[in-house]
Formats: sequence, structure tokens, C-alpha cells
Amino acid sequence: MKHNVYWTHFTHPKMNGTLYIAATDKGICRITWPHETFEVLEAWVQKKIPDASLIENPVALAPYSTELTEYFNGTRTTFTVPYDLYGTTFQTAVWKALATIPFGETRSYSDIAAETGNANAVRAVGTANGANPVPIIVPCHRVIGKNNALTGFRGGLQMKEVLLTLEGYHNYRKQGHERFQF
Repeated sequence: MKHNVYWTHFTHPKMNGTLYIAATDKGICRITWPHETFEVLEAWVQKKIPDASLIENPVALAPYSTELTEYFNGTRTTFTVPYDLYGTTFQTAVWKALATIPFGETRSYSDIAAETGNANAVRAVGTANGANPVPIIVPCHRVIGKNNALTGFRGGLQMKEVLLTLEGYHNYRKQGHERFQF
């Protein structure tokens, strides 16, 4: 069965670049970071939904663009759009746990590991967090180190800081390693 994946680009003054957003008929399935190209989106779709046609359709993506705009404008604290997650059972459990972190709050990787039922899976949580296909809407930026240090982030630590600051969260330490400091 052939699937359609609709995409458009998204820009906002608070973003340093363009995001590509994509959705199936079920919901948003992918958001890229400003440093990621359209080819990153294409490769992801080919890998995760190999029978899909990638179709540019800003109208179909308007609800997602609107909620992202409202978020970056500071008028939206929760997302209501549906999502369509493609990942392993463990990854989707992590992503669902991320989605429960309230606006302006953070959790540690250990907290998420415990929430998914495996307190020893801290590094696996970090890996799943980094593979989150719909950042911002599924707020992987709200996960920081137990010591309140910013830690590895696929969007870059500067972007993580921008998103946390946008949400009014300032109780973090900038001393964080780009990768694998949980």
C-alpha cells in the first residue's frame, strides 16, 4: 500500500535556519533541525516509510506550522496536533515519556529511564532521545543531565538553550558535553 508523506518548510525569526516538517495522514512524523537538509528528510522517509511518496503540501501541514509558530511566538505551551512515530518499541516509549514533560520543566535521562520501566537504560534513553523524529513537539530539549548540565542534543546545545529559554527555564548549567553526558 502506497503512503503519502506531505512536507513543507518552516521558518521563524527565533530559528537560525529552516526546518522541514513532514506528516502522514495520521500525524506529524518528522521535523528536521536547521542544520539538516531536505535530503536528510528524504533519506529518513525512504528508510522509515519506504513505500511513501514525498509530496510538498503546505496546506496539509498548516496545522503543524501554526502550532510551531504559536510556540515560537510564546503563545502556545502545549501541542495538540497528532503525531505518527516511527521507531522501536523502546524508542516510542521514551518519546511518549518525553511528551509528558510540561512546558518550562525538565527531566533527567535517569528520570525518563525510570519512567519507561528500566532505570538502568540511561544511555539507551539518551540514544532514543537523539533519534526523536519530531523534536520540539515531542520535547527532547527538556531532558538535561542530573546535575542540570545541558547535554548532548542533535539540534546542538545552542538550540537546546534557545528552546529552554523560550520556555522560561533557566536552571541549567552550560557546562555540558555535546554527546553522552547523562
